[in-house]
Amino acid sequence: MTTALQAIAFKAQTHPKHRFGNLSRLLDEDLLYRSWGQLKKDAAPGVDGLTAKVFKQNLSLNVSSLVDELKSGRYRTKAIKRIHIPKASGQTRALGLPAVRDKLCQHGVASVLSSIWEQDFLPNSYGYRPNKSAHGAVYSLRENLQMGRYGYIVEADIKGFFDTVDHSWLKKMLEHRIDDKRFVNLINQWLKVDIIEEGKASLKAEEGTPQGGVISPVLANIYLHYVLDLWFSKVVQPRLKRKAMLIRYCDDFVVAFQSKRDAENFYKVLPKRLNKFGLAIAPEKTQLIEFSRFKPGRKRCFTFLGFDFYWNINQRGYAILRRKTTRAKQRDSMTLMTAWIKANRHKKIRVLLPCLQRKLIGFSNYFGIIDNSASVVKYYFHMSHTLLKWLNRRSQLSSYNWSSFRQVLEVYNIYYPKVRKLKVVVDWYR
Repeated sequence: MTTALQAIAFKAQTHPKHRFGNLSRLLDEDLLYRSWGQLKKDAAPGVDGLTAKVFKQNLSLNVSSLVDELKSGRYRTKAIKRIHIPKASGQTRALGLPAVRDKLCQHGVASVLSSIWEQDFLPNSYGYRPNKSAHGAVYSLRENLQMGRYGYIVEADIKGFFDTVDHSWLKKMLEHRIDDKRFVNLINQWLKVDIIEEGKASLKAEEGTPQGGVISPVLANIYLHYVLDLWFSKVVQPRLKRKAMLIRYCDDFVVAFQSKRDAENFYKVLPKRLNKFGLAIAPEKTQLIEFSRFKPGRKRCFTFLGFDFYWNINQRGYAILRRKTTRAKQRDSMTLMTAWIKANRHKKIRVLLPCLQRKLIGFSNYFGIIDNSASVVKYYFHMSHTLLKWLNRRSQLSSYNWSSFRQVLEVYNIYYPKVRKLKVVVDWYR
């Protein structure tokens, strides 16, 4: 963080009602160079076909001209190229690809927004924030449920959140802390950007945030900070009979209650609150369940960030909260692994196995937590059996048996996965 951003963060922390003016002056070459160092250089190009590698060849000229456009008000965002990424379930996910110059500007603006709103965000918000993570949300939820006296859970997910954010409400939320029309209009350009999709006519975005855009996560957090977090803290909790807590990761959140009546009242009023801001809950991912240590079993569970939470009895006879990978996520991960191995089986071993190693490490780093070793082991054995099967089909004769295959895996450091205890700071909500 630059000295200017540090000063803004300090001002935002010490003066919660202050509105910042002339933020556009912060979009200088120094900030954009810092933003360039944090951009992903291997991302797909936008509508102009310009990659980060080509942009870097004239980086100094490109950055200086971009700053001139921002300072003079001549900056105009390029259209977003929309592509569809296949999912394991057979469906696709729409993803926008901004131009490199637009991503660079968005990153600079996002850093300014973060320096202001990080002082306002509540501790129970974990998505896309510094020193916050999905593991932090999972661990905090687990520890608070284990040590607390909560007996009812409202599990909720917002339907198509990134596509349904109301632009007028978001503008009002930004102006709550920003008194710079040029800065707000710059963000509005990215919200109202033209979307180009192959084989279809271009259209202008009327709602939602630019998925794939660097600025989208911080805008999403600002929106839900006012819609959900502050509302729960300032309005809902003072009216409850007993304690409750909310833990949110972007648009996925869980609310735990001690009182059944409190949970039922919140479950009824939640859709009305979201509808006021143009949002709606996803019915298939939203439920109110009784979740008590006195009624253990895997049938009474809820899902959060890819994990099923359920009560179980340990060897000493005590109730303990456990987590396991959801069936859908486990199935989709193994389906994608099978498809990838089948599509890349023709590659040389020295190219194929390092990629597989990274995929296994990625799955283990996220799902390899205490209580969930069976999921990681299952993924490992599925990968190894599938790989051996397709390697032996590359020719008429079998290339490996299990003994030689294990030796090859050891050469490329693909070992039996081990669950490790992560060092995550737990936030307590009491």
